[in-house]
Amino acid sequence: QVQLTESGGGSVQTGDSLRLSCSSSRRTSSNNGMAWFRQAPGKEREFVAAISWSGGSISYADSVKGRFTISRARAASTMYLQMNNLRPEDTAVYVCAVARGAVSGSDQRSYNYWGQGTQVTVSG
Repeated sequence: QVQLTESGGGSVQTGDSLRLSCSSSRRTSSNNGMAWFRQAPGKEREFVAAISWSGGSISYADSVKGRFTISRARAASTMYLQMNNLRPEDTAVYVCAVARGAVSGSDQRSYNYWGQGTQVTVSG
């Protein structure tokens, strides 16, 4: 089993920045792709960004391109999401996930471990 713990969420104003972190309980995840998803109230969970095990392959949802940056520290089995220029529509619970393979994308079926999430609220 892999346990994932997200942190870094909070309540901010439009245009502010936040940095989310996702730590894994086991180094196993260092060989797997990882991703961030988010779920807003009353909406389905949606893809935000993904990064391969090496960090060499990265993808973003169109809605966050140019504003969010995903990265990872494999040695620490930790993944990050730097979120800049936040908007009210970014308000959601952000969840990290570990993929079954080394490369991951937007398909939620590719992920077999999920965290509990961290709340991000953007107002103003």
